[in-house]
Amino acid sequence: MDFERRIADIYQNCRNPDEIKASFERLQLDLSSEINEAMVKTRQILLENFDEEVQDKLRVRAEDSRSARNRFERMLMDLTRAELGGCADFDDDGFTLYRLPSPAGGKVAGGEGGPDADIPLGRYELPRRSGEAHLYRIHHPLAQWVTQQAKSRKLDSAKLVFDYDAYGTRVSTLEPYRGKAGWLTCKLLEVVALGNQEEQHLLVAAITTDGDVLAEEDPEKLLRLPATTRAAGLFNDAGNAALAADVENRRTQLLREINQRNLGYFEQEVQKLDAWADDLKLGLEQEIKEIDREIKEVRRTAATSPTLEEKLSWQKKQRELEGKRSKLRRELFLRQDEVEAERNDLISQLEAQLQQQVDERTLFTIEWELR
Repeated sequence: MDFERRIADIYQNCRNPDEIKASFERLQLDLSSEINEAMVKTRQILLENFDEEVQDKLRVRAEDSRSARNRFERMLMDLTRAELGGCADFDDDGFTLYRLPSPAGGKVAGGEGGPDADIPLGRYELPRRSGEAHLYRIHHPLAQWVTQQAKSRKLDSAKLVFDYDAYGTRVSTLEPYRGKAGWLTCKLLEVVALGNQEEQHLLVAAITTDGDVLAEEDPEKLLRLPATTRAAGLFNDAGNAALAADVENRRTQLLREINQRNLGYFEQEVQKLDAWADDLKLGLEQEIKEIDREIKEVRRTAATSPTLEEKLSWQKKQRELEGKRSKLRRELFLRQDEVEAERNDLISQLEAQLQQQVDERTLFTIEWELR
């Protein structure tokens, strides 16, 4: 009420825009401490109570919370922490690399096992906050080695105990599964989409020991939580069947989405071909009509020519125009044949896509528990 009264006083007592502006600046200055306190409280409520995806969409400033880093950056940093082990010191903003990992961890394809010796030691940040730090991104040679090292590792069966509280950010869809356990599998699907575009998709499925299926992206969210490893238990037949059924459902949904995208691509390409064909046809037909008009004019002129020489000259002109018209008609047919050939090629690609086999490989299967 006091705030509203002060605004009313400003508009009643101020006589020009400069006075109004100055009065509002004084009001903002008087309320600055209250405004700042309200902003801090609001941001704290956001971090403590809003779901992780909501925080990402609202783009909370990174300096206010480590959890504000976007999901892919967090995943890269978590992976780097796991792979570099005792070779670096990590903090909220990045890490300091003080020695390169030994190749003893196993060779990677096309490399010597360890990262390139030319990779500089020192400070790495994501995003970079200081001028001295190296900008750490997925395409950085060190990040490339880290991801390749992780992808090439063979993963045995294990039990992972996930710690929800240690994640530090609310993931509301996982809260109903706290205190429960189950099984999770991750598969790599390689698909050749229309236009010979190769795609790779991670398919993650999980169920509880009670037979409840974790819906949508919940299995992937589960894998983002900090976890400790335990010895794997038994994977019973009922759990195996239920997990396989969910995997098949997800696989079917993924392939359906790819086919829908292929259908959109096909329709777009067909529309381009039809538009191209229409433009060619319209342009050539206009030229042919113009030549027909010229031929009629030449015929009339030749019919009224007073001498044999003039009549012969106009007949030659008519012959030239008719030859040009015939050439344009042949070109029209050729262009239509080209359009038809491209359409047939596009249809063949679509048929091949519908008949292709999808390569599928199991990356790992684990037993899980969420605390």
